[in-house]
Amino acid sequence: MCEITDHSMDRKLIVDSQDGLSPVPATPRLSKSKFLSGLQCHKRLYLEIYQPALATPPDASTQAILDMGTEIGVLAQQRFPGGVLVKAGFRQREAAVAETAGLLQDSTIPAIFEGAFEHDGVLVRVDILERVKTGSMGSPSWRLIEVKSSTRVKDVHLDDLSIQSLIVQGAGVTLEGTCLLHINTGYHYDGGMVDLQALFSVENVSEAVTARRMLVPERLAAMKAMLAESQIPAIEPDQHCHSPYECPFWAYCTKDKPERWIYHLPGKKELVSRLVRQGVMMIDDIPAGTQLTDAQQKVKNNVEWVSSELGPLLRSLSYPIHHLDAETVMLAVPRFPSTRPYQALPVQWSNHIELESGEVLHQEFLHTEASEPRKRWAEALIESLGNSGSILVYSAYEAGLIRQLADTFPEFKSAFREIGKRLWDLLPVIKDHYYHPAFQGSYSIKSVLPAVVPSLGYGDLTIQEGGHAAAEYYRMVFVETDWVEREAIREALLRYCARDTLAMVELRRVLGGKAERHGEGHMMGVT
Repeated sequence: MCEITDHSMDRKLIVDSQDGLSPVPATPRLSKSKFLSGLQCHKRLYLEIYQPALATPPDASTQAILDMGTEIGVLAQQRFPGGVLVKAGFRQREAAVAETAGLLQDSTIPAIFEGAFEHDGVLVRVDILERVKTGSMGSPSWRLIEVKSSTRVKDVHLDDLSIQSLIVQGAGVTLEGTCLLHINTGYHYDGGMVDLQALFSVENVSEAVTARRMLVPERLAAMKAMLAESQIPAIEPDQHCHSPYECPFWAYCTKDKPERWIYHLPGKKELVSRLVRQGVMMIDDIPAGTQLTDAQQKVKNNVEWVSSELGPLLRSLSYPIHHLDAETVMLAVPRFPSTRPYQALPVQWSNHIELESGEVLHQEFLHTEASEPRKRWAEALIESLGNSGSILVYSAYEAGLIRQLADTFPEFKSAFREIGKRLWDLLPVIKDHYYHPAFQGSYSIKSVLPAVVPSLGYGDLTIQEGGHAAAEYYRMVFVETDWVEREAIREALLRYCARDTLAMVELRRVLGGKAERHGEGHMMGVT
């Protein structure tokens, strides 16, 4: 007997040598990640098991987060000297289970890393299993520890631990407690060796996990029954698709939805769910009188709109007009004295400067060494911004960075105080005074730019968004050793940051033209 996938019918078929095609599938083995997928959505679990090729691969930012989690997991193992890693890989199920069983019997081993346990058709790999004590009868008890790169306990972590603890106990291991090991953002790094005891916080979540573990058998049974069916569960996309994680099958499940589908309405989805219960499936069918936010109302109106105040606001800028964007890196494990985990460290900036003559100059900075970046970043920026002219930014992020540096380095306080007075945020100006239907309710510069300036976008760049930029910066400075690859990353980072500031130059120019043509405020019609 073997299994094939019939993509045209979106179902799985079992080929039996005697009966031919049969719609009755074999029950697949589950894991803790599959269990969490099933908690989010049975359809997601079904597709992960039988149609994984339909998933959208993780983007660069998501992959960077996954890689960071792996790195943190390896570092956390160093908190448990003498611990032993199960060497069998994640696809070597039987070997991993057998290797783990052998380590459990060795009383000299204080901790087991990536231990494999199987029970009731579910296989889990445990980050850390710490030996707590050995009883009078020679039977040890253990503490199950899940490692996360996050900074606090989340509900999904408790669900993760609930399935792990059930399977580990079902495999015959006595657990004295279940804990979450996560990053402590209160840790202040003073230099030298990182204090792993202070870097990580350990929270005993045994009570909360015990309460959730009682629900696991029923949930597992429901998942197994669902997976025994021959058809994909008929579950409509909803707000559950985005919590606790973005579902990788969102694009597949929504590929046939119209552009004006109600779930494309921005903002909190409670309103959307209520409208769906009322039978409203299209944005255009939202009943008159429904209380909408300003952004939602603009999406419903579906027209390009220019405020009468846009022109005067843009004309209030003073030359030379600077267009500033900063990029940062947030290190889970601090590397520079006087920094904390996940503190935003500025490492790059771009400044397009428009003179009154219309000429545009470009200046930029990128710290390429594995050393403290903040002072050099600040000194170069202060010199570039000079003493005159408005400084355009897109969001309050740069203002926050400047305040942070002024507090950290007293020698920059006076200069940054004056720079702060010149900052001019384009984002709220666009939010309050301009809308284009192509925004679809999003005011991210990645949404605004192609709508307002179609000739300028990010599609031609190797790096296209901030999360990817931060991940590539980390790789360039702390990981990559090949100078050719380092240079390629450097060029990609410079091009990305420069595109952000050039985008502001062109946005301001195009919006200024629209304001001149429609100075009294104008609804320009559906596009």
